[in-house]
Amino acid sequence: MMMYMRFPEGKKKALTFSYDDGVEQDVRLMEIFNRYGMKGTFNLNGSHFLAEERTFAEGDIHRPMARRQALEVYGGELGKNHEIAIHSYTHPFLDRVPREIAAYETVKDRECLENLFGRIVRGCAYPMGTFSDMTVEVLRNCGIAYARTTVSTGGFGVPSDWLRMPATCHHNDERLFSLADTFLGDTPNCWVDPWLFYVWGHAYEFDINNNWDRIESFCEKMSGRDDVWYATNIEIYDYVQAYNALRFSVEGKMVYNPSALTVWFEYGDVSVKVGPGETVRFR
Repeated sequence: MMMYMRFPEGKKKALTFSYDDGVEQDVRLMEIFNRYGMKGTFNLNGSHFLAEERTFAEGDIHRPMARRQALEVYGGELGKNHEIAIHSYTHPFLDRVPREIAAYETVKDRECLENLFGRIVRGCAYPMGTFSDMTVEVLRNCGIAYARTTVSTGGFGVPSDWLRMPATCHHNDERLFSLADTFLGDTPNCWVDPWLFYVWGHAYEFDINNNWDRIESFCEKMSGRDDVWYATNIEIYDYVQAYNALRFSVEGKMVYNPSALTVWFEYGDVSVKVGPGETVRFR
């Protein structure tokens, strides 16, 4: 018999988003996400917040937020269902600076975001998408749980190397809607391993390409599905860790869940739900 992880409520599919740089366009993107029940992660550079709000010149596309505005957006009602993650403090190529500077960029950004928003920050998106064995080690030592790259697989695999985490695709990928059709279809592959659809980008790109309708159409298409778990990056990470922490009896007939999350899995044709701190006999 084989055992397969299932997402909350026994679902076989999950959808998440990741958007970088902390720009004013994130407000419109969050409004779209909230309208359709999506959840995402916003990767912010602590040094890029302006001291006060300013009026940008016509045609300015990359419009950073003031600290007060960022607090209202990401820390307020609009952003309450979304995750905040680091994107380094000043946005350098982390793999091209000394280890000490990479560590400073990581810790300083965490400190800034945690102090501003009153949340523990554990996720990351690599600035410019570049990384190395050194950056992976630095992030791990600085308490970062996962780090998103700019690698797009075109697939739906759940990450195994969380500090070199790829995505399914960028929102401008020409395959976006065909991938959505495959993901939403009754596809045998997800009957076995669970599927994760991971979309990334920058909200200001919708202004550059004048294609806000693209993300709205995508979210509308993906919304309201009983078989899809809509989650932030860190929620997916924490759930997978809880699944991996399950402990089984020597005969494989009982399972103990030491985590604080309820976990689902399938063993053969049996669907199993294990609550926090619970021991379940399933065979």
